[in-house]
This record gives sequence, C-alpha cells and structure tokens, in this order.
Amino acid sequence: MTTIDRSKPIMITGATGYVAGWLVKKLLLEGFTIHAPVRQPGNKDKVAHLDRLAEGTPGTIKYFSADLLDEGSYTEAMEGCELVFHTASPFNPNVDHPEKELIEPAVKGTKNVLNSANKVDSVKRVVLTSSCAAIYTDATDCQNAPGGVLTEADWNTTASLEYQPYSLSKTLAEKTAWDISNAQDRWDLVTINPCLVMGPTLNPGGTTSESLNLLKQLGDGTLRAGVPRVNIGLVDVRDVADAHYLAGFTPEAHGRYITCAHNTSFPELAEALQPRYGADYPIPTRVLPKWLVMLVGPLVNKTLSRRFVKNNVGIAFNVDNSKIRKELGIDFRPLKTTMEDAFAVLVEEGVV
Repeated sequence: MTTIDRSKPIMITGATGYVAGWLVKKLLLEGFTIHAPVRQPGNKDKVAHLDRLAEGTPGTIKYFSADLLDEGSYTEAMEGCELVFHTASPFNPNVDHPEKELIEPAVKGTKNVLNSANKVDSVKRVVLTSSCAAIYTDATDCQNAPGGVLTEADWNTTASLEYQPYSLSKTLAEKTAWDISNAQDRWDLVTINPCLVMGPTLNPGGTTSESLNLLKQLGDGTLRAGVPRVNIGLVDVRDVADAHYLAGFTPEAHGRYITCAHNTSFPELAEALQPRYGADYPIPTRVLPKWLVMLVGPLVNKTLSRRFVKNNVGIAFNVDNSKIRKELGIDFRPLKTTMEDAFAVLVEEGVV
C-alpha cells in the first residue's frame, strides 16, 4: 500500500495534453502544487490555458523545461514529488516514420521519466497513461480472448511497425515501464489503459486528438453518407482524469486498469448526437455496408486499410472494466453525456 502526502507537489508530464488538462484542473481545485515539465516553459501561448485553469483556485502550477528525448530533463521537476503522472506520449496514427515519430519518443520518454524516478528519493508512485492499444490491436483480438472479452491480463501481440504502429508504441512503452518498475522496490507503478477518449477539451485551439477529429467528421458533413460499423471502446476524458487521480491516491491501487466506459460503435456515437444536434448538423444516420467500406475506405482514409476493415468492421468488441470499478470505485458517465458535451465545445468554437 502506498500513501501519498497531499502537501507535497505532484509532477505531471504532458500537462498541456487533452487528458492531462482535466487532471490538472482537478488537482488545482483541490489545492495541490503541480510541477509541469514542458518543452517551452517560456512560451506563454502553450501554457495559457493551464494558467487560466489555475486562476481562482487554491492550487498552483510551476513550469519546468523538459523533453521526452532529453535524458535526465525531468529530474528537476520531480524533486520533492511523491506522486508522478506520466501522461506524455505521441498520439498520431498517420505518420511517415513510425520508428522515429512514435516508437522512439514513447519508449525513450518512458525510460527517461522512470530513470529519473529511480534517482529522486521522494517518489513513491508513478501513474502511467498507457492505452487499451497495449492490450489489443483489432476487434478480432477479442475473439481470441477467453469468452471473447479482453482483460488486464491481455497484451497486444498483433501490432507491428507496418500495421498499427501506434498500438505497438503503447505496448512497448508500457512493457518498458513494467521492466523498470520491477527492477526496483522503492516506488510502485500503476497504469491507466483507456480506450478511445472522447469528451470536451479544455484547450480547443491546441488539442490534437484522433477522437476529436472523428467527432468533427461526424458533424461537418465528412461522414454524411454514413459510417462503418467499427466497434470500439469509449470513455469520457473527465473519467480518464478521475481514473488517474484515483490511481494516484488509492493506497491499494496496483497493476493495470482498463479504463473503458462503453463497448460501442461509430453508428452508436452518431446516434447519441442525433436528439440534440441532428436537426442542425449533418450527423450520419446510415451504416455503410462492410463491402463498400472495404472498397472505398482506403481511398478516403489510409487508416481504413483493407486489413483494418476486415478486422474491425462488424466484429464484436468487448473489454472488461470491472477491475477499475471495483478497486477504484469509478462511476462512468453515460455515452450521450460524453458525446453531447464534446460536440458542444466544437459548436461553441465554430469548428462545425
């Protein structure tokens, strides 16, 4: 069991990110001092939304200079912290050089942060943002799991540099983290493994997220003709932030936590938006047949390769979220709430 002194500062890598923003907000409201290592601490535009979050709260945020590929650069920000959240990792499935753009920063960044944890005596727990991508690549992987349901015991064995390199990067990064953690006994490691993260962003102009790209396409007419029945897991960004918080401060927290609220599909995401937005926006209502997606998908979007379509469209997807609900007591938001709140931000910002 690990008890964290709440008077000590907390370090968050990737503090400017989509998930981390909500975690920063929660910690500031509770009066914590946050150490935020960023690449350009002097760039006020990059951290302006975090400064706004701190206004009027009992908490404070301090910036430090660090980079995922700069060995030892996180040590200064980590000094005096008992709890470290490592959320920073590249998320872009459309890359030209996956080894350099995904694998290297994910794995080296994890090594960098955890090697600093080994050097800084104050650290007691590290909470790592991993992904369900470290558990599976395609919905077909569920079919090979016991009972057709994936759990924390499963690891991704089907991703490669040639196919779904992002999933490979998350798998290698998390395995690296467990190797480093298991080689010492001063601090413990807890991983949060979210599925597709959706929900309102706190930084509309600066957030890059595949889920927000999908949300935009559901509302701007890109998918007007219909959507494929891609079966996925989905979770609210605010619930993912809460999961990190609970993983950090629950003394008994241990191991991996699948953080997935809903086993759902693209058509169900569109359906959730229909009641509130269907009359004013071209939210898709048709489900595209698999043969058509197989035919035109690769021409429209290179992530919709024929292999991806074969392994995900119309294939049942199921993950078991019972561990995080039982051990951390999390209560997930309804799908409709997540979708409507996320879309409302895009409407407010004039993105759709």
